[in-house]
Amino acid sequence: MKKKKFYAVAKGRRPGIYTDWFGPGGAYDQVKGFAGAVYKGFFTRGEAEIFCKNPPVRKWQKASPPKQTGLDKPPAAHVDGAPDTGEVIMYTDGCALNNPGPGGYGSVILMGGQRREISDGFKKTTNNRMELLACIQGLASLDKPCRVTLYSDSKYVVDGITKGWAKRWKKNGWMRTKTDPAINPDLWERLLALCDTHDVSFVWVKGHAGNPENERCDRLANMAAMGKGLPEDKGYLVPNENR
Repeated sequence: MKKKKFYAVAKGRRPGIYTDWFGPGGAYDQVKGFAGAVYKGFFTRGEAEIFCKNPPVRKWQKASPPKQTGLDKPPAAHVDGAPDTGEVIMYTDGCALNNPGPGGYGSVILMGGQRREISDGFKKTTNNRMELLACIQGLASLDKPCRVTLYSDSKYVVDGITKGWAKRWKKNGWMRTKTDPAINPDLWERLLALCDTHDVSFVWVKGHAGNPENERCDRLANMAAMGKGLPEDKGYLVPNENR
């Protein structure tokens, strides 16, 4: 697949054309944490220049920048102005580079005509822990009980809830079998509690298949995983069993 070589920043700290995404002075530094940043990657400089001169108007540009949150506290981002029905559409994704390794999560929350994005990264964790945490932090950001349709590309998460595995593990003292302990019980416990608070329908979506919101969550998770000075994931304990 041909790699994009030019990054157009139409709105950011220093608008312009960049040939590097990461690194000192790269495009990422111009848009990270910048509210309403407008940017896109292109294969040619000409396309990038046209984008900068005539940037498109997109709904996602109204979103708040990704919120940095901790593993042990709910994200500060809240979705306000919800309709009385409390209906929410949520997309989540998580990643761990080299699994286990540096990881991150991303959540996109659509509610009442508004949009919020939250993300965070950790020094060493696993893909499954970040998939779970993306759901947890997304649901924890809601101010009141809501009816939520949550889209995830993680079979581990979706099956764990919809097939009743997590509830069964909890009932059995967080044991998968009589001899094997359940993995990631700290996060499953939190997710089950949030599912008791909200009316959540989990829906599996295929990852990297062109779904715009799933792709956005993937980018948020990966950008968070590549951050500097990441905190520890205190729940990550066993390198080869927490996947």
